[in-house]
Amino acid sequence: MGEKVVAGRFDLSDRQRYREKLRGCLTGLERLLAEKRFDRPKNLMGLEIELNLAGADGMPKMLNAQVLERIASRDFQTELAMFNLEVNIAPHRLGGRVFDRLDEELRTSLTYADRKAGEVDAGIVMIGILPTLDRDDLVSSNLSDVDRYALLNEQIVAARGEEFTLDIDGVERLSCTSKSIAPEAACTSVQLHLQVTPERFAGVWNAAQAVAAAQIAVGANSPFLFGRELWRESRPPLFQQSTDTRPPELQAQGVRPRTWFGERWVTSAFDLFEENLRYYPALLPLCDDEDPLEVLDRGGVPSLAELVLHNGTVYRWNRPVYGVADGVPHLRVENRVLPAGPTITDVIANAAFYYGVVRALAEDSRPVWTRLPFEAAAANFDAACKHGIDARLTWPRRGRLGGLGEVDAVTLVRDELLPLAEAGLDAWGIEPADRDLYLGVIEERCRRRVNGATWQAATFHRALDLGLGREAALAATTRRYRELMKQGDPVHSWPVGLPEPVPTG
Repeated sequence: MGEKVVAGRFDLSDRQRYREKLRGCLTGLERLLAEKRFDRPKNLMGLEIELNLAGADGMPKMLNAQVLERIASRDFQTELAMFNLEVNIAPHRLGGRVFDRLDEELRTSLTYADRKAGEVDAGIVMIGILPTLDRDDLVSSNLSDVDRYALLNEQIVAARGEEFTLDIDGVERLSCTSKSIAPEAACTSVQLHLQVTPERFAGVWNAAQAVAAAQIAVGANSPFLFGRELWRESRPPLFQQSTDTRPPELQAQGVRPRTWFGERWVTSAFDLFEENLRYYPALLPLCDDEDPLEVLDRGGVPSLAELVLHNGTVYRWNRPVYGVADGVPHLRVENRVLPAGPTITDVIANAAFYYGVVRALAEDSRPVWTRLPFEAAAANFDAACKHGIDARLTWPRRGRLGGLGEVDAVTLVRDELLPLAEAGLDAWGIEPADRDLYLGVIEERCRRRVNGATWQAATFHRALDLGLGREAALAATTRRYRELMKQGDPVHSWPVGLPEPVPTG
């Protein structure tokens, strides 16, 4: 979806040609896999973070074009709405002090971006959903001035044929409608990439699906939307509903949403790309001049442009990615589960936990996905989104008796997944100092039962207790969040509540 596209109308022949090109791309991918043309193991990881722009008052600022012009770095790009940016960190080899280096790079990049944003009276806020967003902020006129966003909005709205319904029943209930996909822009995420060989893809993807709930439980950071306190991680239901091309009748028939957890464990990356073609009509039928099968016949490497574009309009929480670097094709698992923030230390800790536990689970002699029904993994994901660090999850019991049991998320993470993450990071060759520092952050969140969502909710309620109205309490919570985010101590150590008022006189 990062490709330049030109907005325009599509006719029947465009869609027919695109469908044929997609089939050719899928055949091309199948041949590449059969011929073992993919890159050798490189242990490469990558990181993207979506960001918000807010003023000193905590309110969103629709200024990403002006801020990006001042930042003037290819590492920073537009995102869906004018209050969004995205920062991309170049791929790194997993090993040594990589997490320490990532920490330093992110601090340098975000400090610089925040300083440049300050030139137009804005600042960077790294948070799952900005608590001060209002319905009037999330309208089509506030989408970024980029053709691909206008075209995507037009096509999703046309496919649905009516307004989008947002209905999230959490601590409180939100029920409203939207005329565009703009509410999706409220969801700001961290994307963790891991390059894998075709042989390792299925194990890594299945492991990532299995632990998605645990990632959310310890990392939830999105409890508010439009002034309502909803799920501890409200991004997944919001994202699904704001991109849902299915009118109610198709939902009732069981047609799959474009944002989904999935429905089965896989045996190959091919399974997921094939599902995309089988289940999802094209939203952006833009055809490339390349004939992928001709390129393969000549011994070349096709870009599979249509397959890549179509894959970018199916919003899996763990997405397969096909890419070509230096003339060699590769596969990645893109983990899209986590919200942004609260601090750089927290983001790196979440990454260390993910890369460690996925490595260990993917290489386990008794893979978790052979013992955990996929339906249970999907139910775990929903439970973690609703309840965050207080969720209870279904997980295979240890020992000879086996079977499934229900366990507190913090107990599962602390007693079973953190030791696995430690072993996984050792297998990657991560230095013990990095391993212990960042996994220690996850352990402390579990010990104190604190993450970004619990801090936001507790501070908001303290503000209400002080007599602030809801809007003022959310704005004060956002300002305090940004202040502590910039100080950089991990969220489990943040004091709850607003700073003491300064006496006057």
